[in-house]
Amino acid sequence: MKPCIFFDRDGTLIEERHYLSEPAQVKLIPGAAEAVRLAREAGFLTVVLTNQSGVGRGYFPAEAVEAVHRRMEGLLAKEGATLDRIYVCPHAPEDNCPCRKPRTGLVEQAARDLDVDLHRSWMVGDKPADIELAANAGMRGVLVMTGYGEGSAPEGAGAASFTASDVRAAVRMILAGAAPGRLGGPGAPDSGVD
Repeated sequence: MKPCIFFDRDGTLIEERHYLSEPAQVKLIPGAAEAVRLAREAGFLTVVLTNQSGVGRGYFPAEAVEAVHRRMEGLLAKEGATLDRIYVCPHAPEDNCPCRKPRTGLVEQAARDLDVDLHRSWMVGDKPADIELAANAGMRGVLVMTGYGEGSAPEGAGAASFTASDVRAAVRMILAGAAPGRLGGPGAPDSGVD
């Protein structure tokens, strides 16, 4: 089993755009490719989890989401970064589906598909739902101050293990105390990141 760093998409790896459906509008947040690359080099799987209710609301088709992801992956690849997988919840909030963050359906699917050790895994995102997902799945969560996290007070991070200015800073902090083989998982006494 391998640990994973799960990344939110909008506001974490790419700039927040309300109901993004145009690949031309995809722009990486500075340091995002480095964050993914560093995580992989340290032995973590790298997986994106994203709610895309625009599909369920009929604003755009699932193919538009796939095109956005191809663009994002292309931009990451130009900087030497690769994702292991991307998981999407296409449902509207009122659909009450088990895969919409903060519910754990996407994480559970990733764990089955990729043999993920959730107890040594992390969720990095810009919304409380990302941090709540981490807690629900038995992982640690990092709230980044980009996207919807921008302007948030660090003390308002709730159940986050810590906050970080951006995704690159988050991954660096994780790796400082949680590289695979150095910790037993969440709650390990010598993490240095609490």
